[in-house]
Amino acid sequence: MFCDDMWLRTAELMTAIHEHPFNVALGDGTLDRDRFAFYIVQDGRYLEAFSKALATASARAGDPADAAFFAQSAHTALAAERLLHAGYVEELGADTAGITTSPTCLAYASYLQATALTAPYPVLVAAVLPCFWIYQDVGLALLRRTGDVPGHPYRKWISTYSDPAFAASVEQAKAIADRLAAAAGPAIRAAMGEAYCRAAAYEWMFWDSAWHRESWPTTRWLAAS
Repeated sequence: MFCDDMWLRTAELMTAIHEHPFNVALGDGTLDRDRFAFYIVQDGRYLEAFSKALATASARAGDPADAAFFAQSAHTALAAERLLHAGYVEELGADTAGITTSPTCLAYASYLQATALTAPYPVLVAAVLPCFWIYQDVGLALLRRTGDVPGHPYRKWISTYSDPAFAASVEQAKAIADRLAAAAGPAIRAAMGEAYCRAAAYEWMFWDSAWHRESWPTTRWLAAS
């Protein structure tokens, strides 16, 4: 199955994601507020591109059930998840206007939008799958580590991605990807694999960029407008 193959192919990357200091500190509750605020702002901006890619997948899906799933997922990305982000932004008092979109956020968002516009539909499905699956895997791992620790500062984030309803959406996305890969020829299946791995790599880079509060190295040479 396609998803089984991808999980094995990215096994070392998944270990690196779980062991990344951002996610370790997130689970421990020791992640400093500035790093989390940076992450939340970047993720909110990324979700705009992700939701558009999901909406495009809905429009291109040949199966009505798949179209409905991706349409609902696009709505969830903009509504439910961004509501979570907005709550944290308010709680943290983050100056969103003062945080520039990071190179990694822009690259990942641009990659998804380009894939949505130019790649075959099965490749687009493979490209959006890691944002479902990896977040669920991280959320569940953090829930197992933290349990019901009272007063955990990032409990809402962990609960969102370890929720059974989110798990159900992940399983549906995986089933769609498996079905499309099974029906695809070798070239499309290979392209799906590359798209999945590229997006999975961006997931690690996204957390890493938040840990370092990534900025544009060229800023000092560009005059403010």
